[in-house]
Amino acid sequence: MGSGSAVPDQRITNEQLASRVDTSDEWISTRTGIRERRILSELESFSQLCKKAGSLAIEMAGWDPESIDLLILATSTPDDLFGTATKIQAGVGANKAVAFDLTAACSGFLFALVTASQYLRSGSMKRALVIGADQLSSWVNWDDRKSCVLFGDGAGAVAIEASDVQDDLLGFKLRSDGQRGDCLTLPQISDFQALLQETSYQKGGFLPIQMNGQEVYKFAVREVPLILGNLMQELEINSESIDWLLLHQANKRIIDAVADRFKIPYSKVLTNLSNYGNTSAATIPLMLDEAVRDERIQKGHLIATSGFGAGLSWGAAFIKWHGPI
Repeated sequence: MGSGSAVPDQRITNEQLASRVDTSDEWISTRTGIRERRILSELESFSQLCKKAGSLAIEMAGWDPESIDLLILATSTPDDLFGTATKIQAGVGANKAVAFDLTAACSGFLFALVTASQYLRSGSMKRALVIGADQLSSWVNWDDRKSCVLFGDGAGAVAIEASDVQDDLLGFKLRSDGQRGDCLTLPQISDFQALLQETSYQKGGFLPIQMNGQEVYKFAVREVPLILGNLMQELEINSESIDWLLLHQANKRIIDAVADRFKIPYSKVLTNLSNYGNTSAATIPLMLDEAVRDERIQKGHLIATSGFGAGLSWGAAFIKWHGPI
């Protein structure tokens, strides 16, 4: 019923990064499609981004915030390890909603959207706000030229409600493979310190993002077409009927490879990767909101979407846009 998004004001270009690490705009853009990214400054906060994205989605839907039953925040970078969703619940005025965080890295938004839909389909809840947001700038090694160029910060949200007339989530598939999880991690620091005599404890903290870029790329170009193809076959949907392909914005070569596999013209591929980089759980709702507000996405349009990333986790869904724009 509505969408919203928010990004930090601080813009970091490839040329600016090249003054810190041994890289160049050409090296980054030809390999990833990224030209700049947004990074939270000391004047902004992660919670503010989430609140703004959520509030805009509620406003577009025309809802009273107190009519919301459920709020799910998909994030791997909460500003409170006990959870940030309740802070957002209070911030947007959804005082009657139950709120919780969901962690599935770059697949997080899609996993959260599907999770929320099951509450609505069960009849136990009527309205839900689903937010995908991450602040990966806090967990990047800014001296590692292979990974620091990839990530940015952002938030996106959708407002969804149960319907007795139609179901705009036409179908979905979700997958996880922990055996390949070491390809992309943000691991806890293994720092044990003395507590009492012959007793120690593990001090809290995390290492920067650890990534095997080649393996993640091979995983994505293999698994995303497979899961999308299987879902298309199950739903009896052909590529010609797809209005928009909206994939997790990780790498332009991955996006192009999936479009080529299904012979979807690039004019039907939604991407803003060059402006924001990989914002993890935020990429899909951020791009969705942009395309809704500039009226590329129209009511009734069929959207094929897929999220993929750490875990390893991945998924696909076919949805129809129903909102007021």
